[in-house]
Amino acid sequence: MLIDSHIHIFPDSLAPKVIPKLAGISGFVNQTDGTLSDTLEKMHSWGVDKGIFLSIATKPSQQKSINDFCASIAGDRVIPFGSVHPDADDWETELERIAGLGLKGIKLHPDYQGFDMDEPRILPIFQRARDLGLCVVVHAGFDPLSPNHIHCRPKACRQVLKACPGLKLILAHMGGMRLWDEVEEYLAGEPVWLDTACCAGAIDPAQLKRLIQKHGADKILFASDCPWSDPRREKAMLEEIGLSAEEKNSIFSGNVLKLLAL
Repeated sequence: MLIDSHIHIFPDSLAPKVIPKLAGISGFVNQTDGTLSDTLEKMHSWGVDKGIFLSIATKPSQQKSINDFCASIAGDRVIPFGSVHPDADDWETELERIAGLGLKGIKLHPDYQGFDMDEPRILPIFQRARDLGLCVVVHAGFDPLSPNHIHCRPKACRQVLKACPGLKLILAHMGGMRLWDEVEEYLAGEPVWLDTACCAGAIDPAQLKRLIQKHGADKILFASDCPWSDPRREKAMLEEIGLSAEEKNSIFSGNVLKLLAL
């Protein structure tokens, strides 16, 4: 089984506007049109069985509509995560509603939501998510939206882990896009999951294998960041670095099934 733990889609009415805008910011060529139907069709052709679909509330006012949309698309192949905005007065109530909707977690994006990982005001969100049993996915490392300021660095992530034991934290892009030396220094072996989103062609294969071995293959999640990467690229990257069959099976599906109790 192959489960992509990092996929983005948008409501059909928004995708035609949002995808070109994000493509312009990122410089990536989108591999889907950003809709659920096209993404599911591409997943089938790519050999992806299931996916975690991530949404981001870039404004406090978007929380409820985004989470309602996420709940509406849940299905056998679609595992949606909701989102809250740190500036929303009702983020705690919305976190509780997310859990009540049956969603398994939330996505936070420091660049698009305007916060740094080590800000004291963010810690209560992690703590409440932990208490509700929700996973938290965070964009980590470089982002083209704000290339001159890294909002989420590995050292700050380690501080969050120490302040919030038991948190089910997933750090995208192997713990920090373009910061993998820092990931090895501060996060390898810590109780945190790292996903492989958009790492193919960006991380040195030798460093990827070393980081997996130091951190533990049981805490690595296969992910692409679709539509910004074709999951076949990330799969080939992992196939080519000499992992054991057991390690690959864990990364491709076993770890996320266990994490989400599916």
